[in-house]
Amino acid sequence: MHDLGQPAADGSDRRGGYGWLWLSALVLMLDQASKFLIQSTLAPHQDIVVVTPFFNLVHVHNTGAAFSLLADQSGWQRWLFLGLGLAASGFILWLLRDTGGRRPYAIALALILGGALGNVVDRLVHGHVIDFLDLHAAGWHWPAFNLADAAITVGAALLIWDALKAGARRPAPQDTGT
Repeated sequence: MHDLGQPAADGSDRRGGYGWLWLSALVLMLDQASKFLIQSTLAPHQDIVVVTPFFNLVHVHNTGAAFSLLADQSGWQRWLFLGLGLAASGFILWLLRDTGGRRPYAIALALILGGALGNVVDRLVHGHVIDFLDLHAAGWHWPAFNLADAAITVGAALLIWDALKAGARRPAPQDTGT
């Protein structure tokens, strides 16, 4: 019988994903610290051009969602995105209760949770999300983002990878000949 307090002999973690909440907390702390540093260093809409040939630091207030979706609205979207962020966080906590021993899945959920909470804190405290990372090439700029957004993106990519990997392990259905 396997002791639920320890990883299994095959290296999987059967304790559920709550053991990864430290990662969510780390993402949240790094995100908020980086945003504090940007606010302390740059005025809104100020930028530091050419940190590298493809990367600038900026100080942008995003009242919308990804790619500034609904940013031009009158303010009601703050509460919508705040509610969605809290609902997503609750759902992720529910998913973390049983990760089936899949570490990549648990890590992905923890990254997404930390990122979601980082942006929820911004909406609660500031009424908008603070973005500051500006990637660009040949005059084309990716929309500014922050560490919370990066954690969500990495977590989502890891979820996709884990799902593809899990699908590859699933046996093919047997043909019954009927």
